Amino acid sequence: MSTIEYTPSGPVTTAFHQSNAFVRILVGPIGSGKSVACCMDMMMHALRQPRGSDGWARSRIVIVRNTYVELKSTTIKTWLEFFPEEIFGKFVWSTPLTHNMDLGDKRTCEVIFLAVDVPADVKKLLSLEVSWAFLNESRELSKSTLDAVTGRIGRYPSAKSGAGVYHPCVVCDSNPPADDHFIALLDAETPEDWEIFHQPSGLAEEAENLDWLNQDADSIKLPLGHPDRRARGRVYYERLIGGKDKNWCDVYVHGKYGSTSNDRPVYPEYNDAVHCSEQILNAYPKLPLYLGWDFGLTPACVIGQISIKGQLRILDEVVCGFEGSTMGLLQFINTQVKPLLDMKYPGYKIISLHDPAGVQRSQADEKTCRDVLKLQGMNPSAVGTNNFMPRRESVAFFLSRLIDGEPAFIMSPTVRYLRKGLRGDYKYQRIQVSGNEARYRDEPMKNMVSHVNDALQYLCLHHHVPGREAVKPRSNKRVKYQPASSAGY
Repeated sequence: MSTIEYTPSGPVTTAFHQSNAFVRILVGPIGSGKSVACCMDMMMHALRQPRGSDGWARSRIVIVRNTYVELKSTTIKTWLEFFPEEIFGKFVWSTPLTHNMDLGDKRTCEVIFLAVDVPADVKKLLSLEVSWAFLNESRELSKSTLDAVTGRIGRYPSAKSGAGVYHPCVVCDSNPPADDHFIALLDAETPEDWEIFHQPSGLAEEAENLDWLNQDADSIKLPLGHPDRRARGRVYYERLIGGKDKNWCDVYVHGKYGSTSNDRPVYPEYNDAVHCSEQILNAYPKLPLYLGWDFGLTPACVIGQISIKGQLRILDEVVCGFEGSTMGLLQFINTQVKPLLDMKYPGYKIISLHDPAGVQRSQADEKTCRDVLKLQGMNPSAVGTNNFMPRRESVAFFLSRLIDGEPAFIMSPTVRYLRKGLRGDYKYQRIQVSGNEARYRDEPMKNMVSHVNDALQYLCLHHHVPGREAVKPRSNKRVKYQPASSAGY
């Protein structure tokens, strides 16, 4: 058996290998050696697998990717580059894709490659019995996939073989995902026996894997860590940033959480560093609350105020459960909106702003959405239009202005879905057409963040109709909240 030489790409990757955590996630910029590290980590486990009563050391690995295209074009190519068939045994290209490896000295390892875009393979994943698992580019995978995998490891070989499994674990690699992805959420509150490792920026002095990037025939002969060799590697990242926007560079070069997309954001005017407050915003006690509503079976509500100076302050949001769930407006008000208002904003005057289509009667009981709001004490008021462009421009008006040196739009950092949409997930989908010119759909994609962003538009359109110079003046007179007696509100 040939010897394969491997040196971890840097201190963070070394710590990743040394960790005994049940789930380990390696996050870093493009080209930082994450996938190779995870492949090598799996092999190191296979070589440490104890022998069974028959003298053989057997193990099984599952490697998961989001699609078969990515699995074949990147993951398997990386695997076979370091563990070629002529040394370790033939790769079986029929389903399931499997590398039956002979590691020598009565050691074998079966490596199964699965893509979770095929229903049959998702079902197979739930019935697999493996030793360890590797989730490749896990930013493209769901938390449910990771959860399913954690229940399948450490099950082969069984204890009856006399061996058991050497340190059952799941390893994951990823470029940084969006800040509401499960990896980012786990980073904020990491479960016991899980660990997340962050590699430094590719332009940082301590950047990892520079010894192997952008090398030529002369530099590759220099010792690992040589300044000239690392300098050539850093050129890889210096070239990458050319022509790229800040979000792309933050994710793929600097290794920061963020989102990138080929689609076009609805609000390029939004700047998270400017428009999202570092501190949680509190309501002004002498001003009314404005509630922007989006109706339908996935209702959403945005809660804000207009300051005396005309600054729009977004305090809270309410969205309809989780993605894929539906809810009627009355249930949404009683189970989600009212409890929030009772807890955080008792005594405030409420003014609800909504789509003018909200006056259309239901075929079931002839009540309108406006009727429901009124009966629940929400003081409804329809805005002038539901055409998309005026709604978009009304929000852009606030995003693109300053008032006495401060942004005319400021949002509390707790407003999660609205913020995600403003940062780019509320977007126009790119149309696949021939030629070099990018074309996009006329209206935004419908997704988990679109409804709450639509609600924001109705709130903004009430205060600024495009073409009008200024925001409606707000009275500083304290207004008493008048609950609706029939609703107990």
